[in-house]
Amino acid sequence: MNAPTTAAPPSRHLWRKVGLALLGLVALLVLVVVFFPWDILRGPLNRYVSEKTGRSFEITRKLDVKLGATTRVFADGIQFANPPWARDPYLVEAEAAEIHVRLWPLFSRKVELPVLKLDQPRFGLQMEADGRRTWALGKDTADTGTVPRIDRLLVDKGSLNFLAAAMGADIRTEFAITNAADGLPLEYAATGKWKNEAFSAKGRTGSVLQLSDNMEQPFPLEIDARAGSTSLKATGTLANLSQLDGIDAQFDLRGANLADLYKLLGVVLPSTPAYALRGRLNKQAAVWKVGGIQGRLGSTDLSGDLAYDRSGKVGMLSGKVQSRVLNFDDLGPIIGAGPAVPVARVTVTGRDDRQAKVTVAPAAPGAAAGSTVAKSAKRPGKILPTTPLDFERLNAMNADVWYSAADIRRVKELPLDKGSVHVRLKDGELTLDPLQLGVAGGSLAGSIVIDARVNPASVRTSLAARSLQLNQLFPTVELTRSSLGKLNGRVNLSGRGNSAAQMLGSASGTVGVLMGRGQVSNILLEFMGLDGGEVIKFLVQGDKTVQLRCAGGAFDVKQGLMSSQSIVLDTVDTVIYGAGQISLADETLDIRFRPQPKDVSILSLRSPLRIGGTFAAPTASPDKGALAGRAGVALALGLINPLLALAATVETGPGVDADCSKILSQVGKVAGPAAR
Repeated sequence: MNAPTTAAPPSRHLWRKVGLALLGLVALLVLVVVFFPWDILRGPLNRYVSEKTGRSFEITRKLDVKLGATTRVFADGIQFANPPWARDPYLVEAEAAEIHVRLWPLFSRKVELPVLKLDQPRFGLQMEADGRRTWALGKDTADTGTVPRIDRLLVDKGSLNFLAAAMGADIRTEFAITNAADGLPLEYAATGKWKNEAFSAKGRTGSVLQLSDNMEQPFPLEIDARAGSTSLKATGTLANLSQLDGIDAQFDLRGANLADLYKLLGVVLPSTPAYALRGRLNKQAAVWKVGGIQGRLGSTDLSGDLAYDRSGKVGMLSGKVQSRVLNFDDLGPIIGAGPAVPVARVTVTGRDDRQAKVTVAPAAPGAAAGSTVAKSAKRPGKILPTTPLDFERLNAMNADVWYSAADIRRVKELPLDKGSVHVRLKDGELTLDPLQLGVAGGSLAGSIVIDARVNPASVRTSLAARSLQLNQLFPTVELTRSSLGKLNGRVNLSGRGNSAAQMLGSASGTVGVLMGRGQVSNILLEFMGLDGGEVIKFLVQGDKTVQLRCAGGAFDVKQGLMSSQSIVLDTVDTVIYGAGQISLADETLDIRFRPQPKDVSILSLRSPLRIGGTFAAPTASPDKGALAGRAGVALALGLINPLLALAATVETGPGVDADCSKILSQVGKVAGPAAR
């Protein structure tokens, strides 16, 4: 007998029907989403975005949407207006756009776009001095919080205009995708102005601009740019494109004057001749590092490493650079003594840094000059540089840099051979300490402090000379080459001024020099004393040297006027005393030397010797009054008996040895312990 069949519970049938209904509803919703005519929402969407951003937004032809946690929006034709104050009408205008939007961040009023793909876009970016920017969305265009986050930006062809009048920037860039297979398919070319200098650039980058902090791989780029007379070539990568961080690139930088980089980049560097430098550039956070520097400033080679930290209120430059050979002429622009040359272009020939030659081509008459080298405003008959040095820039940056030159060449009047300096700049005060120079086989060491916080700048100098070789000290004076002896001294001066001439012209302090035993040219001494007999003898027999017992000179300096305290030069042949003044303000000389011979000589018309004239054209002549008196006596005796005329020219040698211990002690008080 068969068992009866049990019927399904009514609740079970109910749940089945509900499930089928839900599946049908989901299927219907899917069909609605898939086939929904999203384009009918184009108008409401345009109005909504325009209302929220405070500017016109329009999808001009068609709208399509793919819903999801990250929703994809396809817009055929897009126009997003700039604020009314902007020059360009549109922030973005494109033939088509594909926008990926994360939904959940929208509830917290954040706009996150994982992907933004634009077809033939045209960007109009503008930044005002008050902080307004066209790419800041919302009615407050200075609010950084309303800037959308874009992880990846893809473009194929288009243009970008960037205007920042306060920065002197107005640049137009064209870009397009090419068939390059080396990872740099996006080519670009830019023209316009940067820092009000003519600007141009070209190069290549990757096609996908990853703007998020967490990039999948470093973004590759190449750049060849020029602003004014400065040019830059660089090849490398960026780890963070949105913050311009994680830079690692090889660079080649050339220009007419390193000081031009202050205007372009805000880095305070000294005025220089034309330069060509290459090295490796790295940036992490606020620190820029330039390593492996190799290149030339004029004909001076340069190498080393530098770092520029912008994390503080003012930037900090630090590092160490050196030169194998320093051409002294290249220091002219630094001290305001170099000529001004309008620069049209800078070229470098020779691939090796040691053989590279930097050439500055002047601009054509009437053409706009890209840059100028420091100009020396010379006064007639003057030699001290009067070009104002731009000390105001010293307030824009701090620095801690070491520089050294192993060999200094092409020094005409100054026998320099090497040098080093520690440059410290803090809050507008520049300190060169220690400053060490190899001079004439000895050394010149000390410090120079320039305080740019006052105008004109305050300058303090303390320098000590040690063991300067007399025969090397005046390389252009033939008669000093056979002289021997070591010169010591000290300079302590302080003054005010914005040029070398102003500083020295207002200086006050002391100057002292000392020299112990040595030897000097005898013919030089006889010329100073106008001893005709001795001069004739030496001209016939040749110059000889005479032993120097001691020499010293001490000056008080007040407002640029050097007044002698003591000037003595004592040899076994002659003792010479001097007195007078040297004006650093007027660049004039007025010193009288009184030679007192220790030997007997004929044909002598010894009289005080006067050194006068200017620094540019010094003169040396005997005291005309004393010489005329002695010549008159000789003439009167000659009228009585010609042989008696010689009596007036016979030098009986009244001079006696000077007290060298006393001289060295007195002058040493001015010259300082180092000189003694």
